[in-house]
Amino acid sequence: MRASPGLGSRSLRAAILHEFGQPLSLEDVPIPVAGDGEVLLQIEACGVCHSDLHLVSGDWPAFAKLIRRPLIPGHEIVGRVMEVGAGVSANLRDTRVGVPWVFWSCGTCSNCLEGRENICQNRAITGVTVNGGYAEFMVAKASHVISIPESLSSVEAAPLFCAGVTVYRALRNAEVKPGQRVAIFGIGGLGHLAVQVARAMGAEVVAVDVDDAKLALARESGAQQTLNSVKKDAAAELRASGGVHLALVATPAKSAYDAAFTVPRAGGAVMIVGLPYELLTFDAVKLARNEARILTSVVGTRQDVRDTLALAAAGKLHCKVESRPLAQINEILDSMRRGGLLGRMVLVPTLEKM
Repeated sequence: MRASPGLGSRSLRAAILHEFGQPLSLEDVPIPVAGDGEVLLQIEACGVCHSDLHLVSGDWPAFAKLIRRPLIPGHEIVGRVMEVGAGVSANLRDTRVGVPWVFWSCGTCSNCLEGRENICQNRAITGVTVNGGYAEFMVAKASHVISIPESLSSVEAAPLFCAGVTVYRALRNAEVKPGQRVAIFGIGGLGHLAVQVARAMGAEVVAVDVDDAKLALARESGAQQTLNSVKKDAAAELRASGGVHLALVATPAKSAYDAAFTVPRAGGAVMIVGLPYELLTFDAVKLARNEARILTSVVGTRQDVRDTLALAAAGKLHCKVESRPLAQINEILDSMRRGGLLGRMVLVPTLEKM
């Protein structure tokens, strides 16, 4: 990593992955240089996504093959442009922008040409194939950074670059309509945002979880009904009341999927968002009997991110966040393993100096 000449011999503090399953190492490394078509960002906030926990633990074999090491994780990033590389407008300097999961997409493969740059065949992935935001500085592609509305703080905006856009695209792709009934399984960082997006689309929302504190968060987020699946058979209750148009699963728990596959009404659907550790099973006959569908969605395009930010700027989407210094990243990941967090943790590098 070459040091940035504009910032002299200064170094940046970063949390670095060397080996899967081991704590991240807090180290000082050179500030990188903005190359052709790139910008150098001073990071103001970076959300800690549940995907990061899987990635640093090596839980997802398909991604483990892609991960470069040593690696700075993090893909929910908001920062201020400090320097611009060749070919980048100087007007970008000092602007506040975000960096999502898709660090770069080619624009020429069949997926990009069909409007699916989120699954570009040649994409670079932030905090996976290139260094991400668990740091004080990073470089990003000028073509793929996204402006932040002035009404949103950096801490508020950061989780929207993955958690927010992921549920926005999933619900948009499911074509949720006003008056439809949507069940959200798992009310964590993704789930409480899914409740709000579904309500903004005019849906009636039922939240399902095993934790009363998370169900309280669902009610704060606008859910009209909450069901604790430990205290009652939530799936049976949903079926008895006519089923749902959409069951969106925002948790990797197989038990949530087992329940969700049983609740779609005729023509309804199950949306896979939370990525499970185990293979899923379902009763194909029962799904076919209702002409129920299984849908999938992954993160979003740059336009999806802009739409998500606009929803938040309009006051219709608000992530429950807690700011922490970068030095606490391993404690945060341990808390995530225990399932003990509400909402989203956001790393703020400047807190290190307070």
